Order: sequence, then structure tokens, then C-alpha cells
Amino acid sequence: MTSIDFYFNAPDRLQVACRLAGKALAQGKRTLLFAPDPELAQRLDRLLWTWPATGFVPHCSAGDPLAAETPVLIAAEPEAAPSCEILLNLGAERPPMFERYERLLEVVSAEDADRRAGRARYAWYRDRGYEIRHHDLAKAAS
Repeated sequence: MTSIDFYFNAPDRLQVACRLAGKALAQGKRTLLFAPDPELAQRLDRLLWTWPATGFVPHCSAGDPLAAETPVLIAAEPEAAPSCEILLNLGAERPPMFERYERLLEVVSAEDADRRAGRARYAWYRDRGYEIRHHDLAKAAS
């Protein structure tokens, strides 16, 4: 069964996504960043080119010819992506076919609309018996 991690109170969802993608890369795990909004996907792509300031997170679109060889992928439709161990959701809804991944990472900001959507996803996973780990990023920053 897919294990789920919720990262709450993210000051910047894309920065947290980049950090988590970099961490997964360091652990040798292929990661799919689910960004259903094309503008969000473009912003994420640009950020990954410069994050971290002294490093690089190799990435490409899931439809790119190099996707099979690239450890971090960005996609609007996870079902069309090559096999990955981790799915990181940046959408407001539960990502399709998340069950085929070992882990699902949910990044939720402190904004009201994002929190409401995150709570709905959390309840859906919890009600179906998924193991959920919590990470309060506001407490981690303190």
C-alpha cells in the first residue's frame, strides 16, 4: 500500500517540492512531480534549474525523450509518465493512479483554499486506511 507524507504549512510549495525532489534524488529514488496546471509546471521547471543555488536537480517533462533516463519528472498526467517510486502532488485534487507509487508526498501551504483542499485529500486517504505521516513545516522552521 502507498505510504503518504503530508507536509503542512509550506511557506512556498514549490521550494518545498524542490527540496523534497532533491532529497529523493540523493536517496536514489525516481520522483514524479504532479503539476496539473501548465503555469505551475513551468514555474517548477524554472525553479529546478536554479535550485539549490550550488547544485542541480536533473529533471524534464514526463513526455520528453530523455524521461526514461531522468530521475525527476514533471507531469500533468501521472498515468503517462515512466515508472517512478515517488509521486509529489502539487494539484488541488487527489492525483490519479497514486496507488501505483511506493510513496505519495502532499505539500500544503498555509493559504485557506490550499488547506481546505489538503484536508479533503487527507480525509479521503485516512478513510481508506492509508498510513499517513505528518510534517509541520512551521514547527520545523522554528
